Amino acid sequence: MNPLNTYLDHTLLKADATRADILAVTAEAKEYHTASVCVNTCYTSLVAQELKGSGVKTCVVVGFPLGAMSSGAKAVEAALAVREGAEEVDMVMNIGAAKAGDWAAVQADIAAVVNAAKPAIVKVIIETCLLLDEQKINACLAAKAAGAAFVKTSTGFSTGGATAADIALMRKTVGPKMGVKASGGVRTREQALAMIEAGATRIGCSSTKTIMG
Repeated sequence: MNPLNTYLDHTLLKADATRADILAVTAEAKEYHTASVCVNTCYTSLVAQELKGSGVKTCVVVGFPLGAMSSGAKAVEAALAVREGAEEVDMVMNIGAAKAGDWAAVQADIAAVVNAAKPAIVKVIIETCLLLDEQKINACLAAKAAGAAFVKTSTGFSTGGATAADIALMRKTVGPKMGVKASGGVRTREQALAMIEAGATRIGCSSTKTIMG
């Protein structure tokens, strides 16, 4: 296993997060040398500037937290964020289309963001707590077919978060090479290690200090 800090996307996505809050998070991320800092797109340029030269990536969320925006709007948000310094884009897929079984629409929505975000990589939030296992599988396959780099469990703003069972299912579905991100409710070192054991290659968390001990 790689060092634990290299799995962590240090995250602050609350609506009332201030500039000072974001600066505190970037400072913590640099201290622990996490994989990235994950923020809402209004803070893209600030975070990119603060992290410059640190080796910690700037990650943003797009279409967050509902995923119910138009594909064009998601694509524009992604493209603007990349222009402002985002290196990773965590998008919320069209969950309603997934629930309806319209997998062509789900894939097209993801592909629009993947294409707009280049050269940044895209992680697709499938919001596992709202899906049946068959829908989780199909969502992962759609993300893979659309060229996404990762599938991700949750926004952390819905009815549930990451589970080891969902991570294992997602890993089994996408195979060994694609990234799988556990996000939502991972607050302890034990929980983080359980997610990695289940197949996660990235963990979204706001409790980096606690996890790192």
